[in-house]
Amino acid sequence: MKFSKSDFPVLRWGILAFCASALVSAATLYISNEYAKKAQSDLHNARNMGNDARRRLAAAQEDRENMSIYADEYGALIKRKIIGDDQRLDWMEGLEKLRQMNLVTDFGYNIAPQKKYAPQPPFDSGNFDIHYSETKLRFDLLHEEQLVDFFTALRKKIDGWYQLEGCTLQRSASNEEGAKAGASQLRAECSGGWITLKNRNAQP
Repeated sequence: MKFSKSDFPVLRWGILAFCASALVSAATLYISNEYAKKAQSDLHNARNMGNDARRRLAAAQEDRENMSIYADEYGALIKRKIIGDDQRLDWMEGLEKLRQMNLVTDFGYNIAPQKKYAPQPPFDSGNFDIHYSETKLRFDLLHEEQLVDFFTALRKKIDGWYQLEGCTLQRSASNEEGAKAGASQLRAECSGGWITLKNRNAQP
């Protein structure tokens, strides 16, 4: 087929229309592709936001439950006077009440001034400073079980946290005829101390 010059005006509009249609189609495809990418990205972001919101909600619910649990434990520690100030007078009164119970033949004690405690190995104590009041106890005993009964009563009758480190025992009767009836048979020395937690955020 041959084209003459007179055919070009007619063909020109057809070619222009075809080119315009191709451009419109290409633009439509490009815009559709970009829209699909944006929609996919928005969907991905929406899913991430939803997952993040669910994680935050779960964390908030867990924190609320933990706060309820820890609030009860914190209140119990305050009630037992483990959290707070030095309870030296209360400890002394408690030990004197144990003396009146006649759990041992006799005992004496020495409570040193309170000082900051540096645990070994170190650990994170959170918002609390740990204080330690070294306390040595000396006993006259009829038998070893009295010592066990004494510390059982100490933990039940005296508010606070006494950390027993160790005890040494030795026989007190040295005469050849043996110990007299009702006389102490053993002497014991025990070392330990009262532990108190002080909240750094507490009002002075």
